[in-house]
Amino acid sequence: ELYKEGHIITEPKLYAVGRIVVWTRKDSPFDPSKFPDVLLDPRARRIAIANWEHAPYGRAAKEALESYGVFERVRNKLVLGENISQTASFVYSGAADIGIIALSLALAPQMEARGKYWLIPEDKHERLAQGYGITKEGGKLKNSKRFYDFIGSPEARKIFVKYGFVLPGEAR
Repeated sequence: ELYKEGHIITEPKLYAVGRIVVWTRKDSPFDPSKFPDVLLDPRARRIAIANWEHAPYGRAAKEALESYGVFERVRNKLVLGENISQTASFVYSGAADIGIIALSLALAPQMEARGKYWLIPEDKHERLAQGYGITKEGGKLKNSKRFYDFIGSPEARKIFVKYGFVLPGEAR
């Protein structure tokens, strides 16, 4: 849409597909692999997900909860982050007991050292396609093209894989 409207001057390209996980702190009594039942545990009072009104990872989390038939049962426990990073912060800090966050964040060293996670199957939510392009304003900056080229490079692809992204054309 942004490309059609002229806000992006390069044709958008898919660079990766994101994944979502159920994440808890290691010192938590909750086992994320027991999803979705773990959410129904009365001790789990706050469940963090990104706001599905404007955050793609929040929409995916809501879809997963609906796919498992627990959304309405846990709705009153939900704490909504403005974005997926804030959502991860809620559960990392203990402000929420359990969170549904991006796999890429769960694999970040600080989160990985402090937490445990379970990967939600991709067929339980809409695909989290990640695209890139150069914006009209970005086209005026000398490093935009270099960064654009880097995102499509083998070096960048290794980084995406390291943080749990699925690459275009590869098995999910």
